[in-house]
Amino acid sequence: MTDEPGRARREPKGPRPGLREAQPYRSPQRPVPVRLNTNESAYPLPPGFVADMQANLAAAPLNRYPEWDAVELRTLLAERTGWPIEGLVVGNGSNEIIQQLVLAYGGPGRRAVTLEPTYPLYSRLAWVAHADVVHVPVEPPFAITPAHVDRAVAADPHIVFVCSPNNPTGNAQPVEVVEQLAASGALVVVDEAYIEFGGGSAAQVAASAPNVAVLRTFSKAFALAGARLGYGLVSPDVAGDIRQVRLPYHLSSPTQAAGLAALRHADEAMQILDAVRHQRDRLYESLSGVPGLEVFPSDANFVLFRGPFEPAAVWQAMLDRGVLIRDLSMVVPGCLRVTAGTPDEVDRFLEAFDEVLGAAEPAGDRAAAGGSESP
Repeated sequence: MTDEPGRARREPKGPRPGLREAQPYRSPQRPVPVRLNTNESAYPLPPGFVADMQANLAAAPLNRYPEWDAVELRTLLAERTGWPIEGLVVGNGSNEIIQQLVLAYGGPGRRAVTLEPTYPLYSRLAWVAHADVVHVPVEPPFAITPAHVDRAVAADPHIVFVCSPNNPTGNAQPVEVVEQLAASGALVVVDEAYIEFGGGSAAQVAASAPNVAVLRTFSKAFALAGARLGYGLVSPDVAGDIRQVRLPYHLSSPTQAAGLAALRHADEAMQILDAVRHQRDRLYESLSGVPGLEVFPSDANFVLFRGPFEPAAVWQAMLDRGVLIRDLSMVVPGCLRVTAGTPDEVDRFLEAFDEVLGAAEPAGDRAAAGGSESP
């Protein structure tokens, strides 16, 4: 077949090798009454936030591109965090900043190290940036030790990811390991998405080590997951590297308006943290009392657990009862994760889980019958 005489039509070249074979990263969502699978805040921001954001939006010239450097937003963040504005970066969720960092510090022939199990998006985004990914396994109780640091450094990485408190295991990592990793010269990205719920921050390490980047989000403690806003505490040099790879006008005016309103109501948002921690501890204590369950202590707003059952079957049975949790058995064998919700949501989870356990087959029996595929 030809488009014109003498010129043959060639087959489409298609995308990069392996792209279509890869599975996209996703968190399965379902229209259920109790959604406890993505670690969002179960408590909305106070009514005053809505009025504040509406006023910000009304004043925003949406016919114009957004403010390039989000100066007003970064100024308020600098006041709240005490971090110099020259090293404060913002993005569409902390995920976008992670992507920007792997674009700047990854690439062909460069290596990223992850300490597993951890947030799978680190590996995915490093792969997208054509970096080689080295996984260093961390055994239960999933605390990074000097031995793990030595293995990470032996890979001669250009970028290392540390999640603290760690998703999905929930434990905070020792701040000392960040210092040890930084001594390798690699960029150490410390993801503190859950830091408001527990654990020590690496911000003081980043203040003296320019190759440490601390990332945080408005999605969890700030109850602003729908706005997609994150920020980073980095050195001015790293902030400059990010500007080299980020898209122009990357943070929309509505997102900036939401962030400004959230910061003005930050103290009110922080008041709900005790309620979240209480429900997290309630989940941990209740699940720990179930015979046969292994429940992992958490400094975050979720609890990871496993037992003598097929995770996918329990996940589906909970979904059938209107409760959505997360099957993380592909990341931590046998494990499910539940977010700390409202008291009523936790009640419904515990009731449904007790009912499911009463009807569940042991994992071995189900495997013998053919098992099921994890969602």
